[in-house]
Amino acid sequence: MVWQQVYNPLGSPALSTLAAVVPVAVMLLGLGVFHLKAHVAAGAGLLSALVIAVLAFGMPADMAGRAALLGAMSGLMPIGWIVLNIIFLQQLTDKNGSFQVLQESIAGITADRRLQLLLIAFSFGAFFEGASGFGTPVAVTAAILIGLGFSPLAASGLSLIANTAPVAFGALGTPVIALASTHGYDLAAVTAMIGRQLPFFSLLVPYWLIWAFAGWRGMLEVWPAILVTGVSFAIPQFLVSNYMGPELVDVIAAICSMAALVLFLRVWQPPRIWTSVTLKGRSDDEAQPAKAQRVQHSRATVIKAWTPWAILTLFVFIWGMPAFKNAVNALFSPKVPIEGLHNLVQKMPPVVLKPTFEAASYTFNLLSMTGTGILVASLIGGLVMGYSVPALLKTYGQTLWRVRYSLMTIALMLGLGTVTRFSGLDTTLGLAFASTGVFYPFFGTLMGWLGVALTGSDTASNVLFGGMQRVAAGQLGLSVNLMGAANSSGGVMGKMIDAQSIVVASTATGWHNHEGDILRYVFFHSIALACLVGLLVTLQAYVPPFTLMVR
Repeated sequence: MVWQQVYNPLGSPALSTLAAVVPVAVMLLGLGVFHLKAHVAAGAGLLSALVIAVLAFGMPADMAGRAALLGAMSGLMPIGWIVLNIIFLQQLTDKNGSFQVLQESIAGITADRRLQLLLIAFSFGAFFEGASGFGTPVAVTAAILIGLGFSPLAASGLSLIANTAPVAFGALGTPVIALASTHGYDLAAVTAMIGRQLPFFSLLVPYWLIWAFAGWRGMLEVWPAILVTGVSFAIPQFLVSNYMGPELVDVIAAICSMAALVLFLRVWQPPRIWTSVTLKGRSDDEAQPAKAQRVQHSRATVIKAWTPWAILTLFVFIWGMPAFKNAVNALFSPKVPIEGLHNLVQKMPPVVLKPTFEAASYTFNLLSMTGTGILVASLIGGLVMGYSVPALLKTYGQTLWRVRYSLMTIALMLGLGTVTRFSGLDTTLGLAFASTGVFYPFFGTLMGWLGVALTGSDTASNVLFGGMQRVAAGQLGLSVNLMGAANSSGGVMGKMIDAQSIVVASTATGWHNHEGDILRYVFFHSIALACLVGLLVTLQAYVPPFTLMVR
């Protein structure tokens, strides 16, 4: 039986929108206000999504249940698979002491915590975002920062803030490629348009990051280093996106940024070394015992400590290459249609130009999943570090037990997001933004932010709302590429508050059951930066000379 989505089931756009908000509100209030454990809040959000989808939006109950199952499977593989295996590598390096040497080598570059943040959270994280995406950068950088002695809230929250400007070109350009291929955008044109929006924020986010950590005065003390970090990322980001394509934007920009900052710090250090590892003005922000000291190690020792992470970088990059993915997917990549859901739900106008069936298949592409590359890198790194096979298996079992609740939470949250997608709840929310007329460039940008906050993925947000942006832009006489790009650029600021990213951060830092604290801290930063993106898009739509950026 085919079921057609209804976007105003209650006969009132306001009431229907209010009903659509309920599942997200339940989860966010559970985390941020009522301090529920993450898996409990996610479970409550999923249950409310099922109730609203069935009773208010008229979705058949069996379809809603199958959508939740599809989301749970998609949450565990590939997102949970990445979390499990990156924590496995971190545990291996921590147990044999090489992780501490790594931290001390970073402290050898600079003892200033603000500069460590720039190097690790922004530049190093951007490389992992560009190579793999899907939670990897937050997992890696948060784990390194907590090892350096940063407080759990600082390590988690600041890793999330830093992982914004690179997201639109993450995983070798996957979000932009998905936007173009799914909704018929010109790939080169929309890539270039994003490359004329995000460089502004590649300059701003490093300043914002250090201001969030050290306050205004603390930020001003290191402004030259921040400027070097931002400019050396923003310029390559603009050039590569406008003249090459989306695949290597982040990788090239991140390498340039890391190299420029390290070289700059050889000739410049701030007059005052900032040693605090807690967020300025947060008396409740308790630091971990600082592990990293300025200790001199031999070059061989430092190289040995960095080797597992170099192996990880290599494998993550290889696993992100389309040619590699295609080759291994040809060997094993079964696609399993979800019976009772696949091609039985229809999206309806005005979201699409004509009724369109929604595919509901689970692709078990285990060999090409980024988490598999991380696992292979971890096993090779473990052998290089001297672990025996039984010791590796024992550590893996301990890691699995450690992250069990995080995996459950990710599965429940992706179940929630998938139910909202197939039931049309998220589309109802998107249509509320699309009805704002002349203010649409601003609110259309926030639609992208909402899409990432709901789904945890800029790719998913582009697939979800990219068609709606195209239709609305055409009706309002706006540039189609401008609004397609705005969906992706606005979406990156939602990455810091999406539930799965918060769970990844809490797991990487070992700060379990504090997801609500992280959410409350990053929410202001997320919405404020999203609004700034919306203002830029509005200027590009209406105000010279910004309109010259649009084509």
